[in-house]
Amino acid sequence: MGFEHFDVFVIGTGTAGKSVARECVESGKKVAIADNREFGGTCANRGCDPKKVLVGLTEILDRAAKMKGNGIAKLPEWSWSELLQFKKKFTSAVPAATEKKFQKLGLKMYHQSPKFLDETTLSVEGKTVTADKIVIATGNRPLELKIPGREFPINSDDFMELEELPESMIFIGAGYIGMEFAHIAARCGVDVTVIDGASRPLSNFDEDMVAYLQRASEDIGIKFVFNAKVTEVEQLRKNFRVHANGKNGEKIELDARLIVNAAGRVPSIDELELEKGNVAFSGKGIEVNENLQSTTNPNVYACGDVSASEGLPLTPLSSQEARIVTANILNLERNKIAHYPPQPSVVFTLPNLASVGLHEKEAREKGYDIQVEQKNVPGWFNAKRINSSYYAYKTIVDKKTGLVLGAHLIGDDASEMINMFVMAICGKLDCRTLKGMIFSYPSWASDIKAMV
Repeated sequence: MGFEHFDVFVIGTGTAGKSVARECVESGKKVAIADNREFGGTCANRGCDPKKVLVGLTEILDRAAKMKGNGIAKLPEWSWSELLQFKKKFTSAVPAATEKKFQKLGLKMYHQSPKFLDETTLSVEGKTVTADKIVIATGNRPLELKIPGREFPINSDDFMELEELPESMIFIGAGYIGMEFAHIAARCGVDVTVIDGASRPLSNFDEDMVAYLQRASEDIGIKFVFNAKVTEVEQLRKNFRVHANGKNGEKIELDARLIVNAAGRVPSIDELELEKGNVAFSGKGIEVNENLQSTTNPNVYACGDVSASEGLPLTPLSSQEARIVTANILNLERNKIAHYPPQPSVVFTLPNLASVGLHEKEAREKGYDIQVEQKNVPGWFNAKRINSSYYAYKTIVDKKTGLVLGAHLIGDDASEMINMFVMAICGKLDCRTLKGMIFSYPSWASDIKAMV
């Protein structure tokens, strides 16, 4: 009996994987798709979407706290359990709805992570299948801590399923995940400590803007321990204890009711047995060329967070990369080479931290003659009207052309404001043009004219 053969076999059902599978099957290809977790991927099930639902409550709590005595007489009551039930309205239907769509499209579905047997052959659910093209879109997974007691911390997936919040929490890691979830917990009354081996949070973001965020975090009670390498997590009678070595070798011990592993995310490739498929990979993911094709196996493509491309591990980039992969597989009359426009990054703390384009150091290293404008502006109307203490920006402009090269913001609406800078950079709008535009006022977006 022969193996079942597919034109395209997609591994991963998140944004990238389902986009490739849908377009390929609609073009008449025989397509299969597989996932070892619930269908729908990280973003919709346990990532950015449900996280933003939780942030929604903290936005209300934060806004009310700022306005207490200025129109708010009593802070609102809140319920974590009710919030989780609200969150589930966004997540609980995703797997079944995704499978229903796949079934309607005629996709063959597998509920297991395949393993490569050779360059075009996979083993999945006890069956052997072959495919002309294999697309890896498995995304990222939480990094496992390589320390004694690594089984005790929960991760971000677990955090969003907590039935109740503990009295105290320690977050190991001060990146996106650590900072965002620390803010959620702290605003819901948890005693929060964040520990990290670096000297500050969010090392990929502008240092000056991050300094403001750190102060804002401390204002809501978050404690930081930096330059500390975690060596062990110990279970006590009621609490857990985090052991760490400080910068000068001093021993650090921190106790809390719950520990969260927020040390980062890594490519989800361990179960694939890529070596057997002659698929090169690194710590950044599947090694790909400009067509997002494996550098060692031309039958394999990778897109989304799992590809070691120039794209950031962000959902919008996954969609873009999926289009590139599909264009190559189907030989479509559209761009087949991955080009990456300026990619905005946002940390959904309160205030938001947002960035797009070059950092000051990067711009100088690239040889630009730049004008850097940096101001702390809590006195501007938009911040003042909601009694916000944190509103600042740094913009980097090319003196020769007047074009914006980079923008770095912190503020209550920075996640939306940064999109205006994305449009300015991608549209090559110089500062004179931006200043000449008429924006609605008083809106946060109108402030960008004063930032360049």
